[in-house]
Amino acid sequence: MWKQRVSRAAIVIAAVLIVAALGGLWLWQDRPLLEATTWSAPPGPAENSASVTATWLGVTTLLFDDGETQILIDGFFSRPTLADMVLRRAVVNDAATINYALHEYQMRRLAAIIPVHSHFDHAMDVGAVAKRTNASILGSESTANIARGAGVPDDQIVVSDKTEVYEFGEFKVRLLPSRHAPIGWRGNPPLPGVIDEPLELPQPVSAWREGGSYTIVIEHPQGTTLVQGSAGFVENPAEDIAADVVMLSIGGLTTLDEDYAEQYWQAYVTSTGARSVYPLHFDDFTKPFGVIVPGPRILGDLEETSRWFERFRNRWDLDVTIYLPEFGKPIALYAQPSSST
Repeated sequence: MWKQRVSRAAIVIAAVLIVAALGGLWLWQDRPLLEATTWSAPPGPAENSASVTATWLGVTTLLFDDGETQILIDGFFSRPTLADMVLRRAVVNDAATINYALHEYQMRRLAAIIPVHSHFDHAMDVGAVAKRTNASILGSESTANIARGAGVPDDQIVVSDKTEVYEFGEFKVRLLPSRHAPIGWRGNPPLPGVIDEPLELPQPVSAWREGGSYTIVIEHPQGTTLVQGSAGFVENPAEDIAADVVMLSIGGLTTLDEDYAEQYWQAYVTSTGARSVYPLHFDDFTKPFGVIVPGPRILGDLEETSRWFERFRNRWDLDVTIYLPEFGKPIALYAQPSSST
């Protein structure tokens, strides 16, 4: 009798696991469409212009360039797979992809690499890029330990001081303390904590801990851009900051609620007087570098975020234009927004 009960229990458990796996697979495949947003195409630089540009390279990796100096926000090219994450497989930097990105996007004048925080999808490749370019790495102590683990010399590593303004050519950069989106367990950030010793690879992606998050303000004689790499904020996060352009992470935003999202918009768009907004971190970062597919709805619905942002813009900031960045295409940051919305 007991053998029959054990056998039935095993069958029931197996059936539940199969149903759960199929349900998870369906949720993972349920994705919004990029075309469903109402956002505008970004303005590109005019031929032979001296415009400051930003090139979006997926997630929140951004290459700023004024023709003389380049700054890289984040550095994520290697792209561990979903299986790597689920199975906690140790991963390493993808040298071929990093080399391709540096060549394809002509990162030959790179002065600084500045991660918004130290999770793998932002900072995984900063050490590898720094060693290939001699650029400085600027960020938290956790980011410094990613660099140290990659063998980056100490004179290329700068631990941020929130009171400091860092100058790279004509760019002036400030790192303001911020928060990660509260989308982890019980409203915490995912993978919280710090990296307290040099991070030598290979490691599972869980080894890249948040290490503190930043709002990054990039000033240039042509204009000012604010980059918020995670959908979290502190009280008065951009107090006394006037920005022309705001680049906002929307990863996981719809897993919170619309009231939270509206406060987020007001904290960085309304308060800064920005005229242009670029949503970031809406793509599935388990896909290969250059493949742009919106993330599953369960992790953040791009279509719903688009509707929310349109409502916030119409309620608070009618003169704002929202642009959907295109992978690998330079954006003329301080071109006048078009009249179309």
